[in-house]
Amino acid sequence: MQDQALPGYIPVSELSTEARSNFITKTYSHVAAAILLFTVIEMYLFSSGLVLPLSQWILSFNWLLIVGALMLVGWLSTHVAHNVTSRPLQYLALAGFVAAQAVIFAPLLLIAATSYPGIIESAVWITLLGTGGLTAVAFITRKDFSFLRSILVWAGVLALVAIVGAVLFGFELGTWFSVAMIGFAGAAVLYDTSNIIHHYPEDRYVGAALALFASIALMFWYVLRLLMSSRN
Repeated sequence: MQDQALPGYIPVSELSTEARSNFITKTYSHVAAAILLFTVIEMYLFSSGLVLPLSQWILSFNWLLIVGALMLVGWLSTHVAHNVTSRPLQYLALAGFVAAQAVIFAPLLLIAATSYPGIIESAVWITLLGTGGLTAVAFITRKDFSFLRSILVWAGVLALVAIVGAVLFGFELGTWFSVAMIGFAGAAVLYDTSNIIHHYPEDRYVGAALALFASIALMFWYVLRLLMSSRN
């Protein structure tokens, strides 16, 4: 989730049809590349056997440290991708963020793969269908969903408080929390897609792709958690 166009930049919605089309094509090709990189990293971790020691290492830390580290990586990656003019640094930020997500996902995917055969594929399809539907809504209606930003900020703060509380006091965040977070991620996808259509400057397609990938990854995480809890 990223703020609207940077000060001094012309938003893509004010450019020619060809420029808008090129920007959107570049953005979604980079989202696809990010998803492919995420998949390749996970496949390597599983095929090499590294997923088990990596998962054990991750789970040896307090989960708040893991969440904090991911938030820091996300903030740094987003800042670089949206504010630095160097294209190689923008790509490095995107690749670094994808790699960090792949590492964090490793324990969850390991549990899902070993205890719930076929559930990862189901979560992938549900996430892709949900993302596709929300993307279609944004493109068909052409509505500016920037008003969702304040809602997402407050909902994100509440979600973070709930996660911290669950870790500190040892209670489970149940099915309804996963459902709420899927809704949150869906709203973030809609918000990011709207920004891609209306607000991003023409040269920030890497940053736009990073923001959308982050929202899709969040949706996938909680769809998978929801499906796993439903089988227990």
